[in-house]
Amino acid sequence: MKNSLIQKYNVPGPRYTSYPTVPYWNENDFTYQLWIKSLQKSFAQSNQQDGISLYIHLPFCESMCTFCGCNKRITKNHDVEHPYIEAIIKEWSLYCKLLNEKPIIKEIHLGGGTPTFFSPKNLEDLINGIFSYADKAKEHEFSFEGHPNNTTYQHLQKLYNLGFRRVSYGVQDYSEKVQKAIHREQSFHNVAKVTFWAKEIGYTSISHDLIFGLPFQEIEDIVDTIEKTNALQPDRLAFYSYAHVPWIKGNGQRGFSDENVPKDAEKRKLYEVGKQLLYKNEYHEIGMDHFALKSDDLYTAFETGKLHRNFMGYSASKTQLMIGLGVSSISDSWYSFAQNVKTIEDYYQLLEWDKLPVIKGHILTPEDLIIRKHILSLMCKFETTWFEASNYFEEIPEILIQLKEMENDGLVILGNEKISVTEAGKPFVRNICMAFDLHLKRKAPETSLFSMTI
Repeated sequence: MKNSLIQKYNVPGPRYTSYPTVPYWNENDFTYQLWIKSLQKSFAQSNQQDGISLYIHLPFCESMCTFCGCNKRITKNHDVEHPYIEAIIKEWSLYCKLLNEKPIIKEIHLGGGTPTFFSPKNLEDLINGIFSYADKAKEHEFSFEGHPNNTTYQHLQKLYNLGFRRVSYGVQDYSEKVQKAIHREQSFHNVAKVTFWAKEIGYTSISHDLIFGLPFQEIEDIVDTIEKTNALQPDRLAFYSYAHVPWIKGNGQRGFSDENVPKDAEKRKLYEVGKQLLYKNEYHEIGMDHFALKSDDLYTAFETGKLHRNFMGYSASKTQLMIGLGVSSISDSWYSFAQNVKTIEDYYQLLEWDKLPVIKGHILTPEDLIIRKHILSLMCKFETTWFEASNYFEEIPEILIQLKEMENDGLVILGNEKISVTEAGKPFVRNICMAFDLHLKRKAPETSLFSMTI
């Protein structure tokens, strides 16, 4: 039965870090002026109440990992650090000039690339530069991504002193053959070292990122990886599906053949084995791809219905406004999205002209805003409702008809004003969200845009 469902529902689909998804943004109706108006509206509504979030993209890496789809620049030249930090602070200062009061920052996430490519001193300069224009919220949540091979004790201590309490380490898999294929060779010793350092310093939430479906990955690799992970007891885990999209990521994903990549039922078995081991080790499923111990605030947020999802991933708190700084970063005012230019050269040039480096975006329509709430609810709560008239839209009866087959397959429970995802349906939540995606329905992609849902 499971294999037949996998064959049935394993189709290309979005991961829904946003709605509408980037390929369906209406760039023709987007203007810089509309983005600024939307930014200012959202800031006025949220700054004093919730504060705002910053996502800061640090794109440099010393080597290419072939599983990665992030915007990055491969270099071993660390002279690039200081000019980039200065550019980030310049971009932030331009945003602050557009706001009518001092920003209160509730969340910061340093993503990449490899944030720990940067020296502790340069990261300190970055954060101090940000707060020369802003204040910290009383209950702030600052996090960063660390590479186990180059995260130092000094990185962890410096960022802790600056208010960071969450760190996420990219582990992926401990198998040597898998690590070699994805060009991400790191030892269990290195991961253990940086994990214990973070605990010793006082980080309250340590996360490990794991991936299933990697080239050459087998059941015993998943078992070994999760057993080693459990020995370190990170507070939360991301257990992602490998997105094999070489037509998008270029030569970086062509270091192995397609036949080396687990597919369909074989790939799903890797997930099921891993998930059962996580359950056995007292990790609980939190939204799509994420697991947490009961002691972690992500679990509490899920249980209390406060879990949130945005371009930074899952969060235990919600802010209405998220500003993205750095190349390729995406900002979200709730009413609109805006993305920065993707090359460092263009980024520097626009900032030299005192222009925000926004290149494209999307202004959400009233319909977009309603559907966005439903998709967020499915992703964060595994259910959605339209008891309130403001959550209803005219295509809902059509969506219920479309989901009837999923109900027959035991994946959802349909009510007159509610949809609930069953335990069996959780691996198919992307497919369930696709039933709400009116942009995708109205215009099917003409080329391959998305990874497989399973």
